[in-house]
Amino acid sequence: MHKTREILRQKWLLGRTHRQTARSNGTSPGAVGNVLARAKAAGLTTGEQVTRLDDEALERALYGTSVVVPGVAPAEPDCAWIHRERHRPHVTLELLHLEYLRQHPNGLRYTAFCNRYRAWLARRGLVMRQVHVAGEKMVVDYAGKKPTLVDPATGIATEVELFVAVLGASSYTYAEATRSQRGPDWIGSHCRAFAFFGGVPRAVVCDQLKSGVTRACRHEPQVQRTYEEMASHYGTTVLPARPKHPRDKAKVEVAVQVVERWILARIRNEVFHSLAALNARIAELLVDINSRVMKRYGESRRELFEKLERPALAALPADAFEFAEWKKARVNIDYHVVFDDHFYSVPYVHVHEEVWIRATAATVEVLLRSRRIASHPRSRARGKHSTVREHMPSAHRAHAEWTPSRLLAWAEKIGPATRQLCAAILAERPHPEQGFRSCLGLLRLGKRYGQERLEAACVRAGHVRARSYRHVESILKNGLDRVPLAHDDGAPVVPQPIDHENIRGRDYYLN
Repeated sequence: MHKTREILRQKWLLGRTHRQTARSNGTSPGAVGNVLARAKAAGLTTGEQVTRLDDEALERALYGTSVVVPGVAPAEPDCAWIHRERHRPHVTLELLHLEYLRQHPNGLRYTAFCNRYRAWLARRGLVMRQVHVAGEKMVVDYAGKKPTLVDPATGIATEVELFVAVLGASSYTYAEATRSQRGPDWIGSHCRAFAFFGGVPRAVVCDQLKSGVTRACRHEPQVQRTYEEMASHYGTTVLPARPKHPRDKAKVEVAVQVVERWILARIRNEVFHSLAALNARIAELLVDINSRVMKRYGESRRELFEKLERPALAALPADAFEFAEWKKARVNIDYHVVFDDHFYSVPYVHVHEEVWIRATAATVEVLLRSRRIASHPRSRARGKHSTVREHMPSAHRAHAEWTPSRLLAWAEKIGPATRQLCAAILAERPHPEQGFRSCLGLLRLGKRYGQERLEAACVRAGHVRARSYRHVESILKNGLDRVPLAHDDGAPVVPQPIDHENIRGRDYYLN
């Protein structure tokens, strides 16, 4: 259902084509069409309707050319102008041809117009595999050559990564250095790139590196869960390039080359001791790159960005994206799941079910079929447990509520001797919990024999240094709690003969 929701979001909210949606979600265009047909048959037409349904309800609900005008004319079109205008959203060669004919009524017909433009492109050595529309794509990659940081104490140089992002229509470029290519750095670079551009394009094209694509595949790549969540937060989509097809992201390949030549080469003799200092220097040189006039277009990257790209970008969300790690887990028999070697509880009714764990820097959430069933503050204590009382069965809750202080408080209500005996039992055990059962057994004897007899039995047990449940139970069974320990004057008590049918007495032996 997660993939189904993403297909409907990209089709309804982002207006992606079947093929673009299929590539982003690692499925086929036919599957995308099938999902849309089922949604239409179920009466679902908006994203709000889908959001109100949980996974089970959604699953139940879903289970139904250019006109060519031939001709010739002497007026030649301005191919550089055509090339710039094609970067604007929804601008086609047919529209540009109509505008050209308004200025030159006897100008070239459509076929000749297109041929002139393609010939102009061929003379400039361009391989026009893609037409980059303003606001359509941001292409990202890491540079092959890496800058270095020098430890001021040891003088050891460490290589760091250089992230590059470029907008398709204007070639407006962003670059920054990061410690690694791992998930937090990868996602963080995207967020900072969106902030630098001041808006969000409709798609992000990336290489199939592990931080962005969990399963690399030419036909059905699997986008990493956090990366996909980031794209959803910013209202865009991820389009992984095909493996070993650099022309799928040729725009950023050129941008990387420009950054390596005009940034890395210029700082080759400079020494940086911190990432902040390095990125500050990169930001200075980026201004120069984006302000330099490109000979081919007669304008700078910044000018093209302000003219074409900025108005076409979607607005940034109100809140910045918070990086989260995702992990699939199964609820153990002790109704806990493990993340980063710490155990977090979930309601015990979900034992053995498969769930998703979403962990941010501050919280850990457990989700079952896109519904949150537990939330905890994130703990870094390895091997420890975070348990919510309401997640426990009633029997486990009752046991967990017993503490040494609570047991002693209850024992004190019966009498000081009972409290003293319970305290002695807890103190003698290696761990207090090992004495819980003995103390609970003593307190239950009070219900069976009465609290007064239990207090008297504990007095006798303390007198003879007997510190166990069995000793007190024996005293109560044999009625020894009713026998005084000594007379008021201190003389020992003479035991009274016991009258019992199993005791023969001395007269039996005299006969």
